[in-house]
Amino acid sequence: RRSSDLNGERSSAPVRRPPPEQHEGSAMVSPGACAQRALSFFPFLLVLFDLQHEGAECGINAEVEKHLEMGKKLLAAGQLADALSQFHTAIDGDPDNYIAYYRRATVYLAMGKSKAALPDLSRVIELKPDFTSARLQRGHLLLKQGKLDEAEDDFKKVLRSNPSELEEKEASSQLVKADEMQRVRSEALSAYSQHDYQTAENALNIILEICVWDAELRELRAECYIQEGELGKAINDLKVASKLKSDNTVAFYKVSKIYYELGDHEMSLSEIRECLKLDPDHKACFSHYKQVKKLNKQINVAEELIQQGSYADAITKYDSITKTEPNVRYYSDLVKERVCHCLSKNQQAAEAIQVCTEFLQLQPTNIRALKDRAEAFLQEEQYEEAIHDYETAKQNSDNDQQIQEGLDRAHRLLKQSQKKDYYKVLGVKRNAKKQEIIKAYRKLAQQWHPDNFQDEEEKKKAEKRFIDIASAKEVLTDPEMRRRFDAGEDPLDPENQQGGGGQHFHRGWNQWQGFNPFGSGGPFNFKFNFN
Repeated sequence: RRSSDLNGERSSAPVRRPPPEQHEGSAMVSPGACAQRALSFFPFLLVLFDLQHEGAECGINAEVEKHLEMGKKLLAAGQLADALSQFHTAIDGDPDNYIAYYRRATVYLAMGKSKAALPDLSRVIELKPDFTSARLQRGHLLLKQGKLDEAEDDFKKVLRSNPSELEEKEASSQLVKADEMQRVRSEALSAYSQHDYQTAENALNIILEICVWDAELRELRAECYIQEGELGKAINDLKVASKLKSDNTVAFYKVSKIYYELGDHEMSLSEIRECLKLDPDHKACFSHYKQVKKLNKQINVAEELIQQGSYADAITKYDSITKTEPNVRYYSDLVKERVCHCLSKNQQAAEAIQVCTEFLQLQPTNIRALKDRAEAFLQEEQYEEAIHDYETAKQNSDNDQQIQEGLDRAHRLLKQSQKKDYYKVLGVKRNAKKQEIIKAYRKLAQQWHPDNFQDEEEKKKAEKRFIDIASAKEVLTDPEMRRRFDAGEDPLDPENQQGGGGQHFHRGWNQWQGFNPFGSGGPFNFKFNFN
């Protein structure tokens, strides 16, 4: 912008400019309210200045006057950044021009940068001690910062300086307010020292409505919140305090510790890094950083192993977390919940039910643990228990499609279990591998082949049993048919044949005659001979 074109006109003795800053009230109230509050000073200050000092003799040179006038026009047009650049140049050209400082302070206030405005107002008062509007405005800012003694001093000096009626009224009002804040502050400190945190909090709530930029009072209220167990509110106050006070390592450390206790290790790591940016040698921050970083890495690695399906390795990694952090309850609970998940996914149903149950005694409505235990119950063919867990999870969740699908599947499997269960026919687990299924089939087929029985009644029973065994083998060794059966559907039931064109159906004994239980499954000419 135009400021770059004017650099060559500045004097060789520039005045240090306040650094850019964030809006002090940004974390206390909404951005709109902040802007409105800051801009509310602007018309009054500008008009007051123009009425009292338009054409004042300040001994300014033509070049400085040019920048002041240009800045004034830009300020009136709301072009604050450009106006600020003009006033920078004016001050560089005449470091003793109180009008330039005052107008620059006005721009800072309009931009919501009161920290930058305060040194300029102090410089105005230094150059012109009887400038009551600058002193009154500085008193306002000191009051918001909680510097009550300094604010009272400014308001008293305004009242002793033959102020205008409006200034006198404003100074008197603010002086009463500052005196009241002194009293409330004493009450807050007294209550806190006596461990009466609720009373201290109530008093601090009152004073922080006025002294909105007082970092120390916000930290004190954060301590009250911590003692009362309201950690979320404590975090809010500490984050504001970290912005209000430069190099506030204590605030970052406390915020990181709170996040850590709450189980948010990612945010804890982020906040402790901010502390170390301010002071790389901060012992407490560095020690906590090493702890959080190690724990964070262990959890992330364990979750990556789960994503890869390496459940046994994930369990080992989560077990190591209890050694890294044995004292914070959140992490011991997290380990139980994730181990429960891994065991369920790894088809270790009995162990999963035990660990999940231990965790659910601590958190009875935890959705993930309920779903994991329900899956383990299904693996153990405890369908009614699985249905109960899914229903509990459904009651405590909002339209979780996975829960509804699991509940529907559990109902189908319960209904199926009351009919024919091919796994039970072969005496194998639901997670049995194909080789186990074939081995069990061969043993039972040899045992129940009808040729083994001479009595007609026994032969008929054997035929029926043999058909069931062969049907079970046919379904459970075919991946698609097994998938359908595991979903609660009997693929050999004629009612389940889609479009009437299904190839599978229940076979009679005649179709299994000559069947070799040790072969590939198709009928051929072979007959057992038994002694």
